[in-house]
Amino acid sequence: MQSQAVPDQDLLLSARGLSRSVASRRLWQGVDLEVGRGERLAVSGPSGVGKSLLLRALAGLDALEGGEVWLRGRPQSSWPMPQFRAEVMYLLQRPAPASGTVSAHLAEPFGFKIHAGKSYRSEDAARLLEHLGRPSTFLDQDAARLSGGEAQLVALVRALLLSPTVLLLDEATSALDAETAELAETLLQTWLDTGPARALVFVSHDRAQQERFATRIQLLSGVGA
Repeated sequence: MQSQAVPDQDLLLSARGLSRSVASRRLWQGVDLEVGRGERLAVSGPSGVGKSLLLRALAGLDALEGGEVWLRGRPQSSWPMPQFRAEVMYLLQRPAPASGTVSAHLAEPFGFKIHAGKSYRSEDAARLLEHLGRPSTFLDQDAARLSGGEAQLVALVRALLLSPTVLLLDEATSALDAETAELAETLLQTWLDTGPARALVFVSHDRAQQERFATRIQLLSGVGA
């Protein structure tokens, strides 16, 4: 497993000694991970090794069998979980079905208590969509009729509007054509470079995307691999 130390002052998300089994099969154990300010860490490995499960564990969506995750030096177990998940946000490959207009779907989480103090601005959403090659009129589309790729774009915009500290992307651009995927990468890099301390961890089966977009690649090799 490839790893690299991140200076303490830049360290945002870290994990030590993580382990995971499915049924009686041990997928991985002793996983250590660090991601620092501005990093785009790719988690790579063979199919079935549990890369998505690792991202879910980092997001606090799956219980840990061993080890611990820290956000800005504070253990995951000590955070109120809604707050932790607002800071460490997981985007899955196939976003959940949405209803209403795209704009209404983007605005929905701003009504949740955990995001109190944040405000939805349609002009911000339109600006992000424009970076992804979509006109402002896209906000008026029926969210239930979006294609798989369009749903991924909307999920990405929704996450960026909520401004987490760490984004966990699980094949989150897999349904996009090559040109739009690169637009998404450019937007994510701008998001990392222009805001407060931020980082992202992503899983992609596209080796070219890993090489093109990641600042570092960490191999999840699995037990006995």
